[in-house]
Amino acid sequence: MDVLDAVILGIIQGLTEFLPVSSSGHLELGKAILGDTSVPEESLLFTVVLHFATALSTIVVFRKDILEIFGGLLSLKWNEETQFSVKIIISMIPAVLVGLLFEEQLEALFGGNILFVGFMLLITALLLWLADKAKNTGKKVSYSNAFVIGVSQAIAMLPGISRSGATISTSVLLGNDKTKAARFSFLMVVPLIFGKIAKDLLSGELMESSADFSILAIGFVAAFLAGLVACTWMIALVKKSKLSWFAIYCFVVGLAAIIFAYAQ
Repeated sequence: MDVLDAVILGIIQGLTEFLPVSSSGHLELGKAILGDTSVPEESLLFTVVLHFATALSTIVVFRKDILEIFGGLLSLKWNEETQFSVKIIISMIPAVLVGLLFEEQLEALFGGNILFVGFMLLITALLLWLADKAKNTGKKVSYSNAFVIGVSQAIAMLPGISRSGATISTSVLLGNDKTKAARFSFLMVVPLIFGKIAKDLLSGELMESSADFSILAIGFVAAFLAGLVACTWMIALVKKSKLSWFAIYCFVVGLAAIIFAYAQ
């Protein structure tokens, strides 16, 4: 992977992280098109670094919300911010368990498996189409909802299943307000990304990796800057646009990926 590839993939990650179209799936497609020959472990490391960059851009954009949440926790009062934090923690449980128990199996899927990504994008398209048909009751995310949404986030660790698409769709199908669902979806991933980076740092996996750290850094910067731009004007698009638009997009890209995989 050269500098230009890292920049392109970083921009892809930054732009697609905040849309329900699977950023990891698009990264795998981008790697395949660019001819990336990274082994699965290095490929997954690059993906994690780019997700870390967009997690930071999420913090910058949602800094007011995050400060309110921390303020609620420090106040030691059972207020709305504290309750929201507990829901975030509950939502993390399924993904943490899957990440710890099936890390090697997940790594194997991040090695340019375009056929798999294509089929997962079709599943994402179906989820978005079903969510678009669901009625919006305007209710807040409950504690039980948080766990179910967390399960969908764990499933979305598969490349091609959109994390935001799966979590927002699940939340909307449960009858939650689309705006609240989008906010919960974007904030619930931040602790997981930081947790993954912390785990790899403590275990020494990042230092032991043979990946080129200059390439990782370039991809990180590209993803962070693209994420800042995307998060400021695309969040409104996710909230206001019909999810069926993204369903059609995922269906077309997924079908193209399947055809591309069989054509090789």
